Amino acid sequence: MLEFATLQTIGTGVVAIVVILIAIAIFVKPLGCLLRLFFNTIGGFIVLFILNFFGGFIGISLGLNWFNAVIVGIFGLPGVGFLLILQFILLA
Repeated sequence: MLEFATLQTIGTGVVAIVVILIAIAIFVKPLGCLLRLFFNTIGGFIVLFILNFFGGFIGISLGLNWFNAVIVGIFGLPGVGFLLILQFILLA
């Protein structure tokens, strides 16, 4: 027959596994949102780089910085339009 200490150890292990599974279930969705924001921000940097490279031929450029990349990362192509409109309003 199992001793009380062994049953207590098994019970503690089962509770620990359940707590870990609950924590993983709680944090997976926010972590996915953060990863999506990170990859969209990297994509924003790429879009801004391409815009600055080709936009120089027609006189359009945006700074390649984290603020612009996050705006483009969150809003996508409309974010680029927003930044261009904001730049023209502020520089007019």
